[in-house]
Amino acid sequence: MDKNRSGRKLTFAFCTFNRAERLPNLVASMRMQTCPIPFEILAIDNNSDDDTHSVLERISKLPGPKLRYAHEPNQGIVAARNRAIAESLDSDILVFIDDDELPQPGLLQAAVDAIINEGAECVGGRIDIDFRTLARPNWLSDELLGFLGALDHGNSAFWIEDASTPIWAGNIAYDMNLFRNTPELRFDKRFDRKGKTIGGGEDVIMFNQLLKSKHKIRYRPDMVILHAIEAWRLKKEYFIKIHYLAGYRCALNDSPEYNRAIFGVPPFLIVQSIKQTYKWLMQLLKTGSGLRQAMNISYTAGEIIGCLFIWKYE
Repeated sequence: MDKNRSGRKLTFAFCTFNRAERLPNLVASMRMQTCPIPFEILAIDNNSDDDTHSVLERISKLPGPKLRYAHEPNQGIVAARNRAIAESLDSDILVFIDDDELPQPGLLQAAVDAIINEGAECVGGRIDIDFRTLARPNWLSDELLGFLGALDHGNSAFWIEDASTPIWAGNIAYDMNLFRNTPELRFDKRFDRKGKTIGGGEDVIMFNQLLKSKHKIRYRPDMVILHAIEAWRLKKEYFIKIHYLAGYRCALNDSPEYNRAIFGVPPFLIVQSIKQTYKWLMQLLKTGSGLRQAMNISYTAGEIIGCLFIWKYE
């Protein structure tokens, strides 16, 4: 993309499922963004069965940047994100946020600057957790916030060179030439998340694919969103469950064929599980807390169950 902004267009997109009550405030916040190029707002209704359609119809008539919406009947965040890409192929930049977020001032300006002026093909920014209406539990350390979607790589912009500083689809922008020039580059349906279920990982796979292909990825701290958290996520059980599902999906989709296995499970996973359990017990006895280690155990348990599933059914 050259630096001439004339005729450029940006699509500011979100995918939504059964969160009709959030949409007026979300779209109003999106419309308040300032942007150096014209932008539209795109809502992908992922087969909602609440009042999402009527709410979108009503707020589409309000003043400000145009809101258009599309109904995606295939349930799942992957189908919804890929529909947003398809709907935005005539735009120059696609910016994604989620329906439980609010963009902060300057987000679109930073995204456009990174792509048009700095030459980024993908750019992401900071994700702050919104604790304004929910009390943060005492056990919820900063280390654990990332598992709720928080992201903060510091106050300086930089080029991302490896997976140690990822960016996520809850706050990300793409040069649409990526998707026009590579039709097969889409979110991976193997790492889907349907409805109100948890887990997923489609954005992790997309990030790793862009990284592997040596595309220019930028972090911009001035791209900021505020991410709302539902109360049921602020429980230790949630952190255990998401790790189990991540391990299970990893086994199903990324595990190699092991030369040595017991009912499809490689011995090293069993040894790893025993060591992790022992470490968890020691932490529990010493400190009375072992959540982080319990999460590791849960991930390995998911991998083991995934291997057993493959062995039994494939």
